[in-house]
Amino acid sequence: MSFARTLHAEWIKFRSLRSSWYTLATLLVVGLGITALSMGAAGADRAESPQDWDPTGRSLTTYIVAQLIIGVLGILVVTSEYATGLMATTLSATPRRHRLLAAKVVVATAVALVAGQVLMFASFFLGQAVLITQEVPNAQLGDPGVLSAVTGGGIYLSAIALLAVGLGTIMRATAGALATLVGIIFLVPALQGLFPSWMQGLFAIWPTKGAAAIFATVPDPAYPEPWLNLGGMCLGVAVVLAAAFAVFLRRDV
Repeated sequence: MSFARTLHAEWIKFRSLRSSWYTLATLLVVGLGITALSMGAAGADRAESPQDWDPTGRSLTTYIVAQLIIGVLGILVVTSEYATGLMATTLSATPRRHRLLAAKVVVATAVALVAGQVLMFASFFLGQAVLITQEVPNAQLGDPGVLSAVTGGGIYLSAIALLAVGLGTIMRATAGALATLVGIIFLVPALQGLFPSWMQGLFAIWPTKGAAAIFATVPDPAYPEPWLNLGGMCLGVAVVLAAAFAVFLRRDV
């Protein structure tokens, strides 16, 4: 089977699962709901610290939950077949495993990138509309750093989806992969102070830490190069994917 046919087959699998569309719908509904809620008290927060006011970053804080939902989507691209026992059938039809996993990666990346960009742009415009009603200074898409933050946010979410695909391939179980993803995204950054000093540089590329600086337009002194931090995170995701390819090729199923 050619790669094009394998890719088409993976796309049919993805769009045939109701869970895929439920997850995407949850991403948009919950994401925009969090944006609307977070912008509700924006006027008071701006009055307390006007020097740190970042209307763009405030409207994109929905990424904190969105990355978990889009991570679930990436995990299910792989683990749904293990859960139903259909992975053995898939491998019989596509014995070249690297081609199969590459097709899953492409489908997950394309869907996550489109969904992530749609969510980021929708959150930005919704957030700024709420600020206008509160008569609080808002941002325009053409303002310095705004378009970079919005588009970078979509790339960030697609990288999280790829990380989830790698974890799902390695663990072959939705619960285990999701628990690991939650630990990476939320637990490790929360325990940053417990890590030795020689490991603190790792957080410059860690999700929700250095890489998440891409969502802001007000520079963070701790992470002055957000695109460099995001690039480092993408390299880390590539390492996880390389490990996923290695174990996927060596296993029986």
